Amino acid sequence: MITFLDPTTALVLIDLQKGIVSLPVVHPAADIVAKSAELATAFRDKNLPVVVVNVNPLGAKWTQTRVEQATAPKGEDAIAEARAGMEQSGFFDIVPEILKDAADDIFITKTSWSAFYNTDLDEKLKASNITSIVLAGIATSIGVEGTARDASRLGYNITFAADAMTDMHLSGHEHSLKLIFPRIGEVGDTAAILKKLKETY
Repeated sequence: MITFLDPTTALVLIDLQKGIVSLPVVHPAADIVAKSAELATAFRDKNLPVVVVNVNPLGAKWTQTRVEQATAPKGEDAIAEARAGMEQSGFFDIVPEILKDAADDIFITKTSWSAFYNTDLDEKLKASNITSIVLAGIATSIGVEGTARDASRLGYNITFAADAMTDMHLSGHEHSLKLIFPRIGEVGDTAAILKKLKETY
């Protein structure tokens, strides 16, 4: 349940890029994008920061380690081939619904699950005296949770927009929402967040 939004709150949208929203997620991606866009419009209307994050993990060290389920190419030739194909297809491009009126947004490209790891997101938020973030995007148990864990470690108050996020696996989505997120923040829906925005600002 959402009890409060700090007066200095930013919206952080995770990986709403063409290649990610086209994945087989458990909730309609169009609905997640629409809810996220609704939040972005509300935050921009209040002159609050909107952070638009995309991911490009190609060549990152963690993608070259031994894993049971590889999700990225290994080796220079395979990485170069994948990068060319993904750039040509627009895999890394943010979906247009999120980019409407986004001229003043903060854009972050991450290489891992967390939007804080090896980026300047924390510095940019602190420069605006941000103490709280609202999180949404894809995937719940990966990019959203990875970012949330670091946000918690850094001391941000976190609000999760449960109906503006989804996952490739329902079990992962539900595990994050029910067992992880309530321990590091507050969970609600888009309507509740918009209501708190009106009450706070």
